[in-house]
Amino acid sequence: MAFESLVSVLLPFRNNAATLHEALTSVLAERDISLEVIAVNDGSTDEGPAIAAEIARRDPRVHIISTPGIGIARALSLAAGQTRSPFLARMDGDDISLPGRITRAIELLSSNPSLGLAACRVEGFPERAVGEGLFRYIAWQNALISAADHARELFVESPVCHPSVVMRRSAFEAAGGFHDVPWPEDYDLWLRLDACGFGLAKVAEVLFRWRHREGRATFADNRYSLAKFDQVKARYLAPKLRRLARPVVFWGAGKTGKRIARALEPHGIRPARFIDIDPQKVGRTARGVHIEGPDDLRPGEYTIVGAVGARGARDLIRAFLLQRGFEEGLSFFFAS
Repeated sequence: MAFESLVSVLLPFRNNAATLHEALTSVLAERDISLEVIAVNDGSTDEGPAIAAEIARRDPRVHIISTPGIGIARALSLAAGQTRSPFLARMDGDDISLPGRITRAIELLSSNPSLGLAACRVEGFPERAVGEGLFRYIAWQNALISAADHARELFVESPVCHPSVVMRRSAFEAAGGFHDVPWPEDYDLWLRLDACGFGLAKVAEVLFRWRHREGRATFADNRYSLAKFDQVKARYLAPKLRRLARPVVFWGAGKTGKRIARALEPHGIRPARFIDIDPQKVGRTARGVHIEGPDDLRPGEYTIVGAVGARGARDLIRAFLLQRGFEEGLSFFFAS
């Protein structure tokens, strides 16, 4: 089975009967482009498959694949393998795609061949389920628009909402597609796209409604734990640091800095020293190396990894390093 269209929407679902009709019809409302939906019933035990089948009966753009429950990464790989479209879009069975989302993303990708992925700004809903931490995370994501914005923050957190993205197939395949990994499969792919030289960007409009509820994988699955995020960040940040062939200094001797340093150690990256501005930390040690102030930092001597958790601290460190002649992405990075 091989489908043909400009864009293939990959939509895995499992037990989404309450929301699947709204999700599917929202993406099918995008009528300005040649579009198909590859809906993967990944082991549902509710009425979701019947809902999808009824929509497919009325709309030939919907194609259904069923599995016994193989997990999202493998379900997405299966769906992608059934298509030949030059663009691959994502959608989940409980979200809402707003009109123009996919069209605008394809326009953005078509305007810049260096981009491998285009997303959009998103709205979290329902309001009662979007706590303060999630609200801040969505606001942070939505502030990242250009490829430079995303590259700058890539090792801080996953910078795009997975089901809101559209990918260029050639970039997706060059990066190896989705991998079934012990950490977030989407973040792993974004980091591999970056490692292959492709940029990530967003349409600067809210064109996607991202539903949240208690128990979703983002909160319940161990693959989304802080330790797993640290592991995947370290896996892809370490090669960048090794290529620069300079001693690595960690700015931030608190919990965040020591945590990121610890994650990088299995990849052969060990701190030459820690930097901190807290006088109670300066002069002490962290992970066996000295903690010093920042005043004698000079470009070309070290690569800096800024690893701080305090709100606003990254901006202050960035301003200090840029003023000293450091270049972000070449002589300093942020991770947290």
